[in-house]
Formats: sequence, C-alpha cells, structure tokens
Amino acid sequence: MGGDVVTLFLCGDVMLGRGVDQILAHPGDPALREEYVADARSYVRLAESVNGPIPAPVEPSWPWGDALRVLEEAAPDARIVNLETSVTRRNTFAPWKAVHYRMHPANLPALAVARPDVCVLANNHVLDFGRPGLAETLDSLAGAGLRVVGAGRNADEAYAPAAVPLAGGGRVLVFALGAPSSGIPPDWAATADLPGVAYVPELSAAAAEAVVRHLRRAKGPGDVAVVSVHWGSNWGYRVPRDQIRFARALVDGGADIVHGHSSHHPRPVEVYRDRLILHGCGDFVDDYEGISGYEEYRDDLRLAHLVSVAPGTGRLAGLRLVPLRARRMRLEPAPAADRAWLRATLDRVSDRARISLSPDGTLTLEHRATASSSSDPRP
Repeated sequence: MGGDVVTLFLCGDVMLGRGVDQILAHPGDPALREEYVADARSYVRLAESVNGPIPAPVEPSWPWGDALRVLEEAAPDARIVNLETSVTRRNTFAPWKAVHYRMHPANLPALAVARPDVCVLANNHVLDFGRPGLAETLDSLAGAGLRVVGAGRNADEAYAPAAVPLAGGGRVLVFALGAPSSGIPPDWAATADLPGVAYVPELSAAAAEAVVRHLRRAKGPGDVAVVSVHWGSNWGYRVPRDQIRFARALVDGGADIVHGHSSHHPRPVEVYRDRLILHGCGDFVDDYEGISGYEEYRDDLRLAHLVSVAPGTGRLAGLRLVPLRARRMRLEPAPAADRAWLRATLDRVSDRARISLSPDGTLTLEHRATASSSSDPRP
C-alpha cells in the first residue's frame, strides 16, 4: 500500500489437493490410502451433500471465491500463504501417514490466480509423496513463477528466506520453519545432501537463537521480517508455553511478525512489544465440508489477515481480519451472525488483545503502539 505502512496478506493452510484438486480442470489420480476414504472424489460428494452441487470442472478462481475481491480491494504489498499440499503426479505415498495431499501440476493456475508472493512449504504435507514428490513440487512451483520458502533441495535452500521487494525500498523477508507438534516427521528435515523442509526439532531457547542469528544476518534497514511457523495441534485454543516463549524470543531477536499456522481454526492473537504474533491462522482453502466432529470450532469459517506495520520500525500499525465462509469448496462472505461469533471467540481467547467488529463487517484489533506492550494468550 506504500507510504506510511506496509500491508501484508497472511492466511493459514491452503490445501488445493485431494477433493479440491478433483473439481479443477485437471484432476490427478484420486486414489487415497486413508482409513475410511479410498477416493478423493468422496470429499467432493461429502461437500455437495451438505451445501449443494459443485459445477465441476470449476475455474481456477473458484476455491478462492470472494477472497480474490478482498485481496484486490486491500492491495497488500505482499501475499503470504501456507501451501499445504504436494504438487506432483507421483504415486509413492509417504509411509506411516494417515492423510496425503497432492494436486496435479496442471492445476497450478488455481494457486497462481491468488498471486501469492511467497508460498510457505515448511509443513506436514509437502513430502506426502516422498522426496521425488517434493522435487516435482519445487520444479512445478518454479515453473509457474511462484516463490517458495521453507523447503528445498538441501538445507541451504530450505532455510533460506524469501525476499519480496517493496515499492518504497526495503523488502519483506519471510523465514519458514516446521515443528514436530504439527505432525512433521523428523526425517523430513532437509540436510546438506537431502531435500526436505526447514525443521525445528523443539521450540527451545537454543532453537530460537539459531533462527535469530539467521534473521539478523539477512535483515537490513527498511526490511520487514516475517517468521512463518507450522506448529501445534489441529484443535483447541490453548497455546503451549513453549510456543509463546519461542514466538517472543523471535520478536526479541528482530522478527516483526510471527505467522503461525497448522490449526484448523483461528487461535489467539498476541501483541508483544508492538509486534504481532498469530498463534494459528486457521484453514483457508480445503475440502473439509461435511466432515463431522469438532463442530464447536466452526472450521467452516475462515479469516483473511491484513497486517499493517510501520516500515523501518516494524511496529504493528493495524490488523484487519476479513471473515469468510467455505461453501461448495469456495469462499464466500461470512454472514453477520458468523462474523459476530468469530469476534467474540477471538476476543475471548486472546485475552488483552481486544477484537472489535467494524461497520463494514471486518474484525479489527484494537491496538495502540506503546514503548512496551504485551498480551498473553490465555492458557
């Protein structure tokens, strides 16, 4: 947006594989090896059973729906998504995993249509089809002109930050890490000789210090540093103490935004030293409609996070959350009652980070920059 603030679009898990892949123009092999589901098309039928027919094949823009309007109106300086799927035609399923996600490379227009500046790959599905599947994923994304972070052909590539130039000078630097609490197997870690993900084996002080050293070497004047972390369980609002300490250590070391994801629903929002910590952004695009269980968390509701920071200082200037709802594997505006539910829930679990509902239907973080500010998520 330029001028006095830098605005970023952040979202949680973008899962264009499995059922979503099947409604696009070039569906891949639908075979699955899940305990109860053997065909990805079953997820399409399940979504249709609760919300009506999906006009497959759909246009590439279909899964994003109204989110594309939100992005055009907000005109963020950088768009960062967690791409939680492999992009491959491989059929070698990673062993010991209950769920595998893949999208056909020919369906990449369904990702490119959102014009992401950075696709985070440090997550627990990018190697669902092994290291050959990761290699094809990296090649496919590079061929589509999409910038990635958090996975690579070796450790140097996996841990290297992605840099997005800003019109007014400086860059958005994105670092990405995956933690075992999100379900990433330890042997997926990238090494000097093996492809893999940027992996942090524990959320310890030593691990945070290693990230901070890396960040400080890369960050220059005018840069905005985002650390994107795949961590935590799928459900629940409790944030573990080691996660809180790890996130704050990153901020103490120079991170301006901590972008957390993995949970299927939004988790607490924290402001620490005038920097934003998102402990869990929730799902954004997926094929979960009609799956029973955990209804109290309303995982059909999604949030587009628009984060504004002051260039040069990195201090939080504002946070707007645009509520959306998944229907027929497409994002649409959330009804008024759902917007109110999201506001009340986030306000309750985020303790002193107050969330208000604006007249235009968006949620807003009530925050005033101070010399030292902090709010702890409730345990």
